[in-house]
Amino acid sequence: MPGQDSYDAVIIGGGHNGLTAAAYLARAGRSVLVLERLDHTGGAAVSTRPFAGVDARLSRYSYLVSLLPQKIVQDLGLRFEVRRRGVSSYTPAERGGRATGLLVHRADRERTREAFARLTGSDREFASWERFYGMTARVAERVFPTLTQPLPTRTALRERVGDETAWQALFEQPLGIAVENAFDDDLVRGVVLTDALIGTFADAHDETLRQNRCFLYHVIGGGTGDWDVPVGGMGALTDALAGAARTAGAEIVTGHEAVAVATDGTRAEVTYRGPDREGTVAARQVLVNASPQALAGLVGDEPPSPGPEGAQLKVNMLLRRLPRLRDRDADPREAFAGTFHIAEGYGQLAAAYRQAAAGEPPSAPPSEIYCHSLTDPSILGPELVAQGYQTLTLFGLHTPARLFERDHDAVRDELLKSTLERLDACLDEPITDCLATDADGRPCIEARTPLDLERDLGLPRGNIFHRDLAFPYATEETGRWGVETRHANVLLCGAGAVRGGGVSGIPGHNAAMAALGR
Repeated sequence: MPGQDSYDAVIIGGGHNGLTAAAYLARAGRSVLVLERLDHTGGAAVSTRPFAGVDARLSRYSYLVSLLPQKIVQDLGLRFEVRRRGVSSYTPAERGGRATGLLVHRADRERTREAFARLTGSDREFASWERFYGMTARVAERVFPTLTQPLPTRTALRERVGDETAWQALFEQPLGIAVENAFDDDLVRGVVLTDALIGTFADAHDETLRQNRCFLYHVIGGGTGDWDVPVGGMGALTDALAGAARTAGAEIVTGHEAVAVATDGTRAEVTYRGPDREGTVAARQVLVNASPQALAGLVGDEPPSPGPEGAQLKVNMLLRRLPRLRDRDADPREAFAGTFHIAEGYGQLAAAYRQAAAGEPPSAPPSEIYCHSLTDPSILGPELVAQGYQTLTLFGLHTPARLFERDHDAVRDELLKSTLERLDACLDEPITDCLATDADGRPCIEARTPLDLERDLGLPRGNIFHRDLAFPYATEETGRWGVETRHANVLLCGAGAVRGGGVSGIPGHNAAMAALGR
């Protein structure tokens, strides 16, 4: 239970953003209490050993790191590193009755050019690829530094981008227009579009631009758009943040759930429920590392309109070895080293969206796979490494929460089966032949639906962003930092803040800056 009756700041929720805020505030000399409902910190950014008796630590919910600013790592003195993947992506395909694929390297431009030419028959798509991602790289370089500054106005951000064509493509028109104007090949178009659909249920031409906002955050991370592997697993980041917060003097209490916040705008009282009893603690400021819906429930406000539902199927696996590919020209250690795209052609993505929007599970579920252990073997025990074991984490698209509401387990099992069948279509052997088994002889595979994430992590309808992502500029509804609420001393520091979403620490940093009056 808390060690004192009153604090300068009480932070509700010990996910990575709450811990970031705690570390900044404690380093500034504030007395800080973090209340976490679960028996551990980290929220969705955790590493676990999900398979009984197997020494494999998987990043169970959040997989990769892109949006975490180096500024936060340096400011807080975090002992945490990420490792760049040598391959950006591999997408299996069939052309002329022959199994082939598109391998996109990060550093080897010539091999990437050859891969495009082999797939499409010319250099045109590769030239378009370089132009398109040259444009997004320039936008990333200009926009990413603003994410830890007070919100710019829309006009100021537009001027900072300084490229009207890029502004129109990313901020004004449905992303499908830019993708179709830039590329002709269906597979290439699909590879580009996938970054707009991670956890986002939308069509390429959705007039709300939900897909544009998701795409923008996926291509600006770190000022480069790179998505990196957290060394030691995602839990290494939250462990480092918790350590930094405690070292600075913050108090972190797990197994204690905040259930109500009473505030007059200058002082607040937080009611919490522990294992044995309820209690209250006073605070000058309260920072809420939870969804806007949870915030409304805590302070007794009218809950906001339900946001978009989560739309992802998360599957974790441990393999005895990587599977052989139908594309005999591709080395599995390269193909799985980046993002391995499955059933993510442009037409396939559109078809899957239409089926899911009509309330039916996609017949060919699109998904992508990451093999963290190829980049960071430390997440496996030495014996597993010596025997060639590998982890696979799969992120399925266009599987909205609504699909699971009728018969959750049956639909989950059906979607997992059809997802693995789509993967098998790219392989020279069934993926189940490669699965490791746990201490009880069960296959090392688990699946998590949006409703599982709602139950386990409190994500509203499994939405990993808590609500719609927002463009990173000020509007009439936002405050100076994008974390303010209608209560002057209550701030939102979770993924639902403006510039939230992803593993970034940005909402935590920005809420701390707002609390400190900076």
